[in-house]
Amino acid sequence: MSRFAAPIAEQIWDMKYRFKEADGSPIDVTVEDSWRRIARSLASVETDAEGWEQRFYEALEDFKYLPAGRITAGAGTARSVTLFNCFVMGTIPDSMAGIFDMLKEAALTMQQGGGIGYDFSTIRPKGAPVAGVAADASGPLSFMDVWDAMCRTIMSAGSRRGAMMATMRCDHPDIEQFIGAKADSARLRMFNLSVLVTDAFMEAVKADGSWELVYGDKVYRTVKAGDLWNRIMRATYDYAEPGVIFIDRINKANNLSYVEQIAATNPCGEQPLPPYGACLLGSINLARLVKQPFEAEAHLDEAELEALVATAVRMMDNVVDASRFPLPQQLEEAQNKRRIGLGVTGLADALLMKGLRYGSKEAAAQTEAWLRLIARASYLASVELAKEKGAFPLFDAEKYLATGNMLNMDDDVRDAIREHGIRNALLTSIAPTGTISLYAGNVSSGIEPVFAYAYTRKVLQKDGTRTEEEVVDYAVQMWRDLKGDAELPEYFVNAQTLDPQAHVRMQAAAQKWIDSSISKTINCPEDISFEAFKDVYMQAYETGCKGCTTYRPNDVTGSVLSVSESAEKTPADTPELAEEAAGGDVIYMSEPLDRPQALEGATYKLKWPDSEHAIYLTINDIIVGGHRRPFEVFINSKNMEHYAWTVALTRMISAVFRRGGDVSFVVEELKAVFDPRGGAWVQGKYIPSILAAIGGVIERHMVSIGFLEGEGKGLKSDPQAKVVGLDAPRGKACPSCGQYSMMMVEGCMTCSSCGHSKCG
Repeated sequence: MSRFAAPIAEQIWDMKYRFKEADGSPIDVTVEDSWRRIARSLASVETDAEGWEQRFYEALEDFKYLPAGRITAGAGTARSVTLFNCFVMGTIPDSMAGIFDMLKEAALTMQQGGGIGYDFSTIRPKGAPVAGVAADASGPLSFMDVWDAMCRTIMSAGSRRGAMMATMRCDHPDIEQFIGAKADSARLRMFNLSVLVTDAFMEAVKADGSWELVYGDKVYRTVKAGDLWNRIMRATYDYAEPGVIFIDRINKANNLSYVEQIAATNPCGEQPLPPYGACLLGSINLARLVKQPFEAEAHLDEAELEALVATAVRMMDNVVDASRFPLPQQLEEAQNKRRIGLGVTGLADALLMKGLRYGSKEAAAQTEAWLRLIARASYLASVELAKEKGAFPLFDAEKYLATGNMLNMDDDVRDAIREHGIRNALLTSIAPTGTISLYAGNVSSGIEPVFAYAYTRKVLQKDGTRTEEEVVDYAVQMWRDLKGDAELPEYFVNAQTLDPQAHVRMQAAAQKWIDSSISKTINCPEDISFEAFKDVYMQAYETGCKGCTTYRPNDVTGSVLSVSESAEKTPADTPELAEEAAGGDVIYMSEPLDRPQALEGATYKLKWPDSEHAIYLTINDIIVGGHRRPFEVFINSKNMEHYAWTVALTRMISAVFRRGGDVSFVVEELKAVFDPRGGAWVQGKYIPSILAAIGGVIERHMVSIGFLEGEGKGLKSDPQAKVVGLDAPRGKACPSCGQYSMMMVEGCMTCSSCGHSKCG
């Protein structure tokens, strides 16, 4: 009998975590083999390896403890990969040589599968003088473009995807350009962006005071703090970035504030880290620990939880010794501090099983109590490890006990740390768990609410056909199994129905007992006013959160709700749209659009500086449902060096256009292509490659015919089909599986159908 609660869980395991030969033949025959592989690998550093292997296996069994994806996929495979999910890299020097040394380190880290974070505040602003070369600095954003190109290159070489986080201080002179960078949808696509917001800035905002933009000892400009805050809020309101990190709070609450200063986080924000710091992640599945669910006596088995936490802490501590590290500085940092990030998943499901409405004061209090229990158990387990194996090398009892979470900890825990030391400097964090939550039977992710009770996904079969399957939330399926067809109680709520303030309440409750930080998305309704939206961030600041990430569905970010756009004709009136509606989650129609005898279009001349001959693009359009849309492309040039790829591009783009649906991604993909030999300046704008220039021409054509709202903008009319299933999430098309299932969860765009995540 399969251990998997749902078909999607087994598919996620097979795609992402199952150990296979290079030819795809499985080495892990069952999921038990995967658990055994992980347990054996992490027990290999123990004196009693066999005994600990069995205990580790029992923790993994039935998805009770879920190591992060890189541990689950990489442990025991002997592959040259890191088991650490993400890193914050070294401080970027303000010199050309130093900057490109950092770029090399980033490439080596991403090559092994690690996501990275950088603070770009250390690079001098655009226009600042560069001594010795009689030139002005190009500024940090120009170098972020270089990092972005490097990340795309690493990905195109076939390596596992690694995301990047870029931070910039709120007082850097280029902060306004940083805030607005994502207005161009083709720029910095490999980055998540966050502003490092200081307490002084927040007080200036509240006092309607002025704010100096400074680099070194020079004040470059003085602005109104409120105006700068509004720019951050407006950008986030319009296209979900940048996020906000309350950096002073992070440093004040850090257990290691006596030996490190933090200025950046990993890509999803749950791990603020010092230079060369690494995050090692794992989650306790609370949904598996609730006894007598949906009954008056429903409770979480606290003794089982404490024992599971102790085992998980030991497993994670062993990863420090079992993992490879891309750079020696990362190894040294990890071994000196032995920081781990134990978190939870399935919180919302566990609350439902206890009859608590997510976001209520009662649910927040229960969340705080559970996480306090986990924090206490984690610290005591780490003290026991210190007795056996020694404290982390940089441990200083008096300094350690005077910082961070230690100030809130019980006296008996503090006394134990003072007497015996502690093995791990920081122990708790709440990371994104979207994929491992699907793997564990579609439990709710991290501390997020249930995103959808159930939805229908279409699965591509080997013969090319698609079958439908219902994906049901773990707690909802348990309710069905126990209660049959009984209606769901009123306390069942999901991300779409929650007030943003309820999200913040839950994040603040959880943060009280989390050493590091929390990856969470605060979902806001599309029609939330700008002032109410700003209040969400102020509430997050006032209630003790370390950061804030929101998602408001709109034309730029995409919709996560069931939305039916008005159109001149209904799907029934237009066969092409009817096909899409009938297809549900399928992106493309089963048959391409028929070509009429004659089409109208336009021809564009593109002159590329490195080519003697111009390139001519002809784009013809078709009318569908009363709207004009691109149908085919012809690319021609007298330069025979271009012949093969222009023919190939003509055929491929035309084939995509004729399939219908949202084809704007063609523009995005072309504009993101860079030429390692260098791009060119065209009409005063730097274009990274000739293919990017072609993408720009196609984009301008789409804008001119009304297919796109504007450069870097989304469709004017949404071609998505009707939603299938109850409370089904609807977002942008997933780049991995093609279904319209992308949703913002835990600060990261994640596919609910295949588990693909922007954050890796």
